[in-house]
Amino acid sequence: MSEKTTGMRKGLAGYGDAGFSLFLRKAFIKAMGYSDDALDRPIIGITNTFSGYNACHRNVPDMIEAIKRGVMLAGGLPIEFPVISMHEAFSHPTSMYLRNLMAMDVEEMVRAQPMDAVVLIGGCDKTVPALLMGAASAKVPAILTVTGPMITGSHKGERLGACTDCRRLWGQHRAGNIDEAEIEEISGKLAPGPGTCMVMGTASTMALVSEAMGMMLPGGAAIPAVHADRMRHAEATGARAVSLAADRILPEQIMTPASLRNAMRVLQAVGGSTNAVVHLAAIAGRLGFDLNLEELDALGAETPVLVDLKPSGQHYMEDLFRAGGLVTVLREIDTMIDRDCLTVTGRTLGQEIDAQPQSWPQDAVRTVADPIHSGGGIRLLRGNLAPQGAIIKQAAATPELLRHTGRAVVFSSLADMAERLDDPALDVRADDVLVLQNAGPKGAPGMPEAGYIPIPKKLAAAGVKDMVRISDARMSGTAFGAIVLHVSPEAAVGGPLGLVRDGDVIALDVEAGTLSLQVDDAELQARRAQWSAPDHVNVSRGYAKLYFDEVLQAEDGCDFNFLRANPRNLGQ
Repeated sequence: MSEKTTGMRKGLAGYGDAGFSLFLRKAFIKAMGYSDDALDRPIIGITNTFSGYNACHRNVPDMIEAIKRGVMLAGGLPIEFPVISMHEAFSHPTSMYLRNLMAMDVEEMVRAQPMDAVVLIGGCDKTVPALLMGAASAKVPAILTVTGPMITGSHKGERLGACTDCRRLWGQHRAGNIDEAEIEEISGKLAPGPGTCMVMGTASTMALVSEAMGMMLPGGAAIPAVHADRMRHAEATGARAVSLAADRILPEQIMTPASLRNAMRVLQAVGGSTNAVVHLAAIAGRLGFDLNLEELDALGAETPVLVDLKPSGQHYMEDLFRAGGLVTVLREIDTMIDRDCLTVTGRTLGQEIDAQPQSWPQDAVRTVADPIHSGGGIRLLRGNLAPQGAIIKQAAATPELLRHTGRAVVFSSLADMAERLDDPALDVRADDVLVLQNAGPKGAPGMPEAGYIPIPKKLAAAGVKDMVRISDARMSGTAFGAIVLHVSPEAAVGGPLGLVRDGDVIALDVEAGTLSLQVDDAELQARRAQWSAPDHVNVSRGYAKLYFDEVLQAEDGCDFNFLRANPRNLGQ
């Protein structure tokens, strides 16, 4: 790259006089106290994702200082800038609804402001994919780091972690086994410090698959947020960003079909969140190719779940850190991954694996010969109820429910479910199939993590722990159960899920990969003739209009069509 398009000369404002544009830019940046010597160095942007609403990112200010130190030690000039920050519990209607807005913010701010490389600070669930989506589209050298997982809490001697234990204990509260006073006490112990959920939720999963893709320095995914190594990793990330700027290694050279295949392999091996499937599909779409769901399924069939973390196992992320982090997993599946993929270090994934300290005895990562679960964590389902696919996290499901036929109990919306689920008069049995409609990308909107449909209170009180549940929604990676998700097309665009009625028979066979609605075609056609889209999709202004006009289905990552490298031809 020529000198004229680097540093302060990059992307000059359009005044019709390039010399004046540079003069004006320098005049205002000098108001920040920079010297000419500083301004002549490579500029490394740093995304400031701190927010008072985002506990997962509480340590971002400290990380920024460490990143700046690394940049300056390597001879660069660090400049932080704000981008949208989202926390899962503080985003209405959902964080997924806003993920694409954050990705657009990242893309435009990275492109608009002069920087030779950018350090992306992710953490809470949707921030990592939003950052990678934006960076993939901006085409500026980029390197990711994350805030890291929380340490665990304790209640009456029991080790606790957000948010698998949040859901487990809330379920006990719903069943009447934990009273109001105790559940309130527990709420102060589930998240005892900064960082992301310390189970194999979406944040942990996205950190691990991002490291596997090569977008993060080795070892970074599992370091706890409060650990000194987290700051040392941040410093090293800043230093490496300066080299990335010099070498002009772009995200598209690292995030390739082969590296995303590695990410899918790791997703299966760690028993990762189903949300990662949506996010990896969105990242792939930004890079110009599609995530192959059949390949994901095939990889799962041959990749055992090795990481003994909740919700599929018993441990927490700090245990994975003590076990050596991702490299311990990669060594177990070494023959199953593409070792030749480039990483942000400038070396291959295989070279980085070989350079890490040798593994040691530990109990967080099982061997291939002794897995937590064989046959993959996530399975693809297809059938007349999900023509474009659905998925189930079989590693976190009750095995007896993975092949099940039952009567549908249908909720037409989130509001309908909230109103009727716990009604003592609800006609529901333990062997029924709970069906939630209109909770997908357009239906909710924002494809909320509502797929974890609670067990109806009267069944929970009777000791029922799991049921087959089906929806076009997502599920938190921290959740568990026989839960079918991402049914596509969703109900709100006319998918077959929206045609299900109370009493219909649904058959699930995870081993066969099928999800079937046992209703004849003539009856479904009659129901389709009566179907209409929900009123809320008719929006005339703002981000909501952009969202409803452009959002795609789960298999395309719920990205906006116009943001894909190759937009879909939707026949409009």
